[in-house]
Amino acid sequence: MTTQLQSRTTSAYYLQAILSFGLASAALAIGIAYLPVSSWVRGFLAVGLLYEITSAFTLAKVIRDRQEEGALTSRVDQARLDKLLAEHDPFRVDAA
Repeated sequence: MTTQLQSRTTSAYYLQAILSFGLASAALAIGIAYLPVSSWVRGFLAVGLLYEITSAFTLAKVIRDRQEEGALTSRVDQARLDKLLAEHDPFRVDAA
């Protein structure tokens, strides 16, 4: 008994998330580039921006992996229950 899980993410939402991420990253990068500070400070802020972006991707992946693991465990438990119910015959009489 396999059922396909439907994606809750529409194409429009996916596109909006990509554009929002790109716009926010570009705006912050431009803001850092035009700050009236020395190049060392700009470099530090740029490295901080890259660190923040990679941390966000890592966190999203960890959360997604944990959700998928929970869904897989749930499906295995459901398959075991389905097997037990299919094998159970309430009208069977055991011979003594």
